[in-house]
Amino acid sequence: MVLGIESSCDETGAGIVRDGKLLAHVVASSMDEHARFGGVVPEIASRAHLQAFTPVVGQALSEAGLRLGQIDAVAVTTGPGLSGALQVGLAGAKTLAYAAGVPLYGVHHLAGHVAADTLEHGPLPEPCVVLIVSGGHTSLLLVRDLVRAPILHLGDTLDDAAGECFDKVARILGLPYPGGPAIDRTAKTGNPDAVTFPRPLTKGGDDPYAFSFSGLKTAVARWVEQHRLRGEEPPVADGAAALQEAVADVLTRKALRACRDHDVRTLIVVGGVAANSRVRALAEQRCAAAGIELRVPPMTLCTDNGAMIAAVGDLLVRSGAEPAPLDVSIDPSAPLEYASLTPLSAPATRAAG
Repeated sequence: MVLGIESSCDETGAGIVRDGKLLAHVVASSMDEHARFGGVVPEIASRAHLQAFTPVVGQALSEAGLRLGQIDAVAVTTGPGLSGALQVGLAGAKTLAYAAGVPLYGVHHLAGHVAADTLEHGPLPEPCVVLIVSGGHTSLLLVRDLVRAPILHLGDTLDDAAGECFDKVARILGLPYPGGPAIDRTAKTGNPDAVTFPRPLTKGGDDPYAFSFSGLKTAVARWVEQHRLRGEEPPVADGAAALQEAVADVLTRKALRACRDHDVRTLIVVGGVAANSRVRALAEQRCAAAGIELRVPPMTLCTDNGAMIAAVGDLLVRSGAEPAPLDVSIDPSAPLEYASLTPLSAPATRAAG
């Protein structure tokens, strides 16, 4: 029985997994508290985690019909993410592990997103290509053994992530935060062919799997500006639909190329933007045409949650991985190299006298 804790941004999540099976999945979001600021405020997020931690863990244990003493291990996100938010989750997880007398495992947040798919579709095929698309990350990975082997980055974003692009463009279009769901809703009544926005980094080059969405964001801003200089309001639904089409096109085009180039027959799409309806639909269409299996977690497992961290912890326990040391700390900007992430606390230094 592995209890997973997630607190890297604005969701406080707790999940319980046993032998790859999901037993509990509880999330408390502070999104509404951040919406009036147009983005996540770190201090507000940290305080929200403090308030939600105990109720969320208690509800997860209740949902699984367990007591804390029946938990065999605790897994927690140790990076990347907001420093204060990560500290809250780690402090709480250390307390639970100590109280229950069980080992603690530090987990890389992005590895959690990858592992989320196993809760719905079973073990990951070896190898597989994974497309991670979220508010802060856009990466193409070649994954062999998630918890035993290093994770190979085929390409990453050079600037804005796909979700970040959605958030920024939503603000330009006058849509509410969070931008991703707002763009998706608005695009349903728009014409994706009404505007031709650029497809960044799709014309070849030395880094065929790299992503860049900053220029796309700028192109939308210029389109809006041109309308307003003429004294017109831009057709927001068309702009949202055309933007969404451009992002989905770039993501799926590069992901399919990675599968072909590496002779991989399974593509896994994870992260918050994997919940986008057009990204899902275009990925399904292109994978079917190419004879590639597509795996996407359910909507509830795409966004940040504790179940995905428990899934990694479960895999680590079953692989015989070493638990985290007592002085495990956080790494807010940790690169994804391995699923296990156990940075150590910096040694104390004597103040100058």
